[in-house]
Amino acid sequence: MVKIIADSTCDLPKDILEEYGVSILPLHIICNEADYLDGVTITPPEIFAWADENKTTPKTSAASPGEAVELLKPYADSGRDVVCIAISDAFSTTGNVLRMTADAINEEAGRTQVHVINSANLSTGIGLLVLEAATMAKEGMEAEQIVENIEAIIPKVRASFVVDTLTYLHRGGRCSGLAALAGGALKLHPQIVVKDGKMDVAKKYRGNMKKVLLEYTKELTDALMRAKKNRVFITHSGCDKEVVDSIREYITGLGIFEEILETTAGGVISSHCGPGTLGVLFIED
Repeated sequence: MVKIIADSTCDLPKDILEEYGVSILPLHIICNEADYLDGVTITPPEIFAWADENKTTPKTSAASPGEAVELLKPYADSGRDVVCIAISDAFSTTGNVLRMTADAINEEAGRTQVHVINSANLSTGIGLLVLEAATMAKEGMEAEQIVENIEAIIPKVRASFVVDTLTYLHRGGRCSGLAALAGGALKLHPQIVVKDGKMDVAKKYRGNMKKVLLEYTKELTDALMRAKKNRVFITHSGCDKEVVDSIREYITGLGIFEEILETTAGGVISSHCGPGTLGVLFIED
C-alpha cells in the first residue's frame, strides 16, 4: 500500500493520523535560541504565552534534509511507494526539502518511488487533501494515480479563516493586503483566503468575534452547498467552545456533510495567525 506523508502544518489530530495511517514531518518553531518541533515539543498555548511575554512571534522553519531522509527512507527501503503532501511553496521551503530528499531516494531506487505534491494550501486545507490521498491508498490505488487525482482536487479546496487579532499576521509578513489595513486595523477581523497557494485579505469584519464568525460561516453557505459531502473542517486556534459550537450547529443544520471535524491549529499555523482564529475548510465539488 502507498504510504502517505504530510508535514505538521496539515493540522490533523493524532487520532485521525493513526486512523488513516499518515505520518508527519514536523516543522521547527524557534523561540529566541530555543528550537522546538511543531506538535512534538511545543504547544500553541506555550507559543502564545511566549509571544505575549516577548512581544514578538516565533520564527518557523522547514525540517532539515536529514530529518526528511530519516522519515522517508525506511518506507522506501521496504519497497513502498510514498506520496508526500506539503504546505504551499509560497509559505515554506518544506516542499523543496522533500523534493530534494525524494530526488536522492528515487535516483538510488532507479525509479520514482517518492512523489511530492505542493498542496498550494495550509492547515486543514492540506488536511483535506491528505485524507483524500490516504483513502485512495487504502483502496489500493497506485501512487501515480493518487498524485494525479490529488493535483486535480487542489484547485477545489476552499480554505479561509477569520483572525481575531492582526498582530501575529502582521509580524509574520506572510499575508499580502495587510499594509492597507491602517488606522483602526487592530479593531478589524480580516477574513484571510488561500488562493493559488497564497494568502490574501478577502473581507474585513468589525464587532464581536462570535457574531463575526457566525456571519462569516453563513456567507459560505452557497459554497458549502456545492461542497464534497464527505467532510468539512472547523479549524481554530483556541476559540471558546461556545463559539465553535455555534459554527458546528449552523453547519450541521445545512444537512450536507457526513462528517464535521473540529481540529485545533498546530504550532506553525498558530504562530502566524494568533489565538482566536477560526476557519471553515472544505472541497467544492
